[in-house]
Amino acid sequence: MDIVLANPRGFCAGVDRAILIVQRALELFGAPIYVRHEIVHNRHVVAELRQQGAIFVDELAQVPDGATVIFSAHGVARAVKAEGQRRRLKVFDATCPLVTKVHVEVAACSQAGHECVLIGHAGHPEVEGTLGQYDATGADSGIYLVETVADAAALEVRNPGALMYVTQTTLSVDDTVEIVAMLQSRFPQIRSAGREDICYATQNRQDAVKSLAARCDLVLVVGSTNSSNSNRLREVALNRGTAAYLVGDATDIQRSWLEGVDRIGVTAGASTPEVLVEGVIARLRALGAGPAIEQVGQSEEVEFRLPRALGSQAQ
Repeated sequence: MDIVLANPRGFCAGVDRAILIVQRALELFGAPIYVRHEIVHNRHVVAELRQQGAIFVDELAQVPDGATVIFSAHGVARAVKAEGQRRRLKVFDATCPLVTKVHVEVAACSQAGHECVLIGHAGHPEVEGTLGQYDATGADSGIYLVETVADAAALEVRNPGALMYVTQTTLSVDDTVEIVAMLQSRFPQIRSAGREDICYATQNRQDAVKSLAARCDLVLVVGSTNSSNSNRLREVALNRGTAAYLVGDATDIQRSWLEGVDRIGVTAGASTPEVLVEGVIARLRALGAGPAIEQVGQSEEVEFRLPRALGSQAQ
């Protein structure tokens, strides 16, 4: 069997920055450092940071007064930031700058008195944080979550003439195009935020998987089950008619998947460390595959800086 590696794959600039923020905070302030929610959606990354002294909590109420806390790369609602200020916690925000861009768009929409449609998955931390950028809440809220084309078809808004849509950054372009088309059909005056919300890393990794799926019999996506972008990569391959599985690490690979397979494509979600990809390659080679071959792909040179209090190095 041949192994073809997607390029690009694995860590993006936002994930690199978020992990480094936790590591730098531990170096400067010592353990424990509290992190609200998983810093990124990968259980191996979380386990490693936990060993270094990070404590992951669900809510700020679990953080002692005066402690240092880090907000995850997925972002938080404005109310969460306000709570941190009220309690005078030492806060470092690891929200991916591309998620922050969407937050700014929603906040501006709210301040202008316009309504907003968010295309995303209910319950995902990024979606919860983005919804929380709109001022009004509950029945009076002017922001609406749409997950499917059916949701878009059933949506009712108060003022169709002042309506904007944004998307969760880790969704597939293929997932959003039909929903956007339905919104535009129902609300001809709806406007986008002005720039594509799906992040460069998501798009590049999806494009690489499309190429893998076209030339491989099987695609393995290395990533955690709660990682939105990893799940989307698997769906992109499946939508191209290629068998695809999401694996947390090499131990998840089943020998039966490889029966009759001549070429295996391997990629990784944006929150997956390369060491896990290396483990998958080693497992495939032990099962009879040849050396891995890198696929030519889009070069990524995006850099995001750390918070000033943690250092100025670009990552």
